[in-house]
Amino acid sequence: MCGIVGAVAQRNITPILLEGLKRLEYRGYDSCGVALHVDGQLQRSRSTSRVADLEHQIEEAHLKGFTGIAHTRWATHGAPASHNAHPHFSPSTDNARIALVHNGIIENHDELRVELTALGYVFQSQTDTEVIAHLVDHMYNGDLFDTVQHAVKRLTGAYAIAVFSREEPHRVVAARQGSPLIVGLGNGENFVASDAMALAGTTDQIIYLEEGDVVDLQLGRVWIVDSNGKQVQRDVKTVQAHTGAAELGPYRHYMQKEIFEQPRVIGDTLEGVTGIMPELFGDGAYNVFKQIDRVLILACGTSYYSGLTAKYWIESVAKIPVNVEIASEYRYRDSVPHPNTLVVTISQSGETADTLAGLKHARSLGMEHTLTICNVATSAMVRECKLAYITRAGVEVGVASTKAFTTQLAALFLLTLSLAQVNGRLTDAEEANHLKAMRHLPVAISAVLALEPQIIAWAEDFARKENALFLGRGMHYPIALEGALKLKEISYIHAEAYPAGELKHGPLALVTEEMPVVTVAPNDTLIEKLKSNMQEVRARGGQLYVFADVDSRITSGEGVHVIRLPEHYGLLSPILHVVSLQLLAYHSAVARGTDVDKPRNLAKSVTVE
Repeated sequence: MCGIVGAVAQRNITPILLEGLKRLEYRGYDSCGVALHVDGQLQRSRSTSRVADLEHQIEEAHLKGFTGIAHTRWATHGAPASHNAHPHFSPSTDNARIALVHNGIIENHDELRVELTALGYVFQSQTDTEVIAHLVDHMYNGDLFDTVQHAVKRLTGAYAIAVFSREEPHRVVAARQGSPLIVGLGNGENFVASDAMALAGTTDQIIYLEEGDVVDLQLGRVWIVDSNGKQVQRDVKTVQAHTGAAELGPYRHYMQKEIFEQPRVIGDTLEGVTGIMPELFGDGAYNVFKQIDRVLILACGTSYYSGLTAKYWIESVAKIPVNVEIASEYRYRDSVPHPNTLVVTISQSGETADTLAGLKHARSLGMEHTLTICNVATSAMVRECKLAYITRAGVEVGVASTKAFTTQLAALFLLTLSLAQVNGRLTDAEEANHLKAMRHLPVAISAVLALEPQIIAWAEDFARKENALFLGRGMHYPIALEGALKLKEISYIHAEAYPAGELKHGPLALVTEEMPVVTVAPNDTLIEKLKSNMQEVRARGGQLYVFADVDSRITSGEGVHVIRLPEHYGLLSPILHVVSLQLLAYHSAVARGTDVDKPRNLAKSVTVE
């Protein structure tokens, strides 16, 4: 979601700020802005277009400075409009003293707004962020670092802020509570950002701030205090962040590119796996796996669907009961904790606010065995969990997750096998067969990708529809859910998924000739049941679009359109079938002319509740 970049240097930092914003564009945003310390005054430029437009505005205004902050905003409080874009100034006059950017949500902003309005402050936006700017200005005592330490104690909610003052050149102060923030160290210059990627190519010396930290950035030093105001030293890590997304090459969109990268990234994620062993998930994993007798999976969105798939695998293969929870719901309900639970979090970014909060809630209930499946080794999720498996999907620019999802599934299947082994439910022969199948995944996925021309033809039909149903059974029901999510995310076609056996319990009422029904049809033990469900659709005039395994004996006919996947893949079949659904969603969106990589109202990394 929102992104922050800030810098203090002895050179013009405008290019650094703009490049940082470009690297954060993948997170999703609807406005952006830059504020600089220029000749003793604060100046800014803001845009509700893309960073490239902001860059053009800054070039025309000849804005340059040695101290500044920049931001990409995903709207929460107030519409996506210039007056709501960050950075915010205080006072809201031509002679502003404070400039501030903010990620997160301030829950007590209404009462602070009333208080500050009574003090004479004029609000020019509907944002909770402007409240913080005015609060800092009101409390300013000539020392910005000291002021911010006191001001944040008045805030309730989640925040990462960066702020500088007209009165103190070459100084930026930042603070975090519930939203990620990092510090980048340079030679006679220092930086702050919400993501190490924003500083790729500028510095690889990174400090990850802890909850409650406030940091003072000056030219020659970085000073950090914790929530109690005590000076602390945080580890400096060398982080080789990606320098940005690769070129599109022959692809029209990053989403298409990322779909076609899946054979490689699955191979990368499984690289070095020569056998099944708990230590794949970190030191001490064997002892943890021996102690647990149940699994709790916490995730959101696409990651939640990977967790639902893993439930089928773990319960079937390892014979361990699994509960899968939407993280934002789990943290707010009364649940029954058990100390012998393995709490598994799944997150592409490792910064998903609800999943992090769910993890902390689980730990507060006494469940200390924690493991994360995550794509970012330096993320908060990895630091918070005792065990981890890092997927190697690489940077995923498209908001709709594709390669991150399939690498999560690969990691979760490894977890399934490791738990089964520890519990004596995996023979040497079974291990060898599973490893062989996993090594073959890149080739099998490539064969599915070769079906793209047939899927494009289907997409032309889907582009003219406004509703769709997706059906699956067993471990392919979560894949149907994921397929429906992808279609609605990027094409804006309303799509819902159901277990096929539920058709008669309501969804069948929606089926007409205008209702495309996508069916995930692997040749498994439920195939005959699924065929009966398909007949129920045809009897009502529904149009079936079936992704069938080569040997499933489902044939095309009137109202039945079939694309055959090259092979049946047993337990790993969900990974192959979801690739075909990704292609269907992508090409339907292309046919409708939507902004595939940046769908409206959505963000890549959801770092607020």
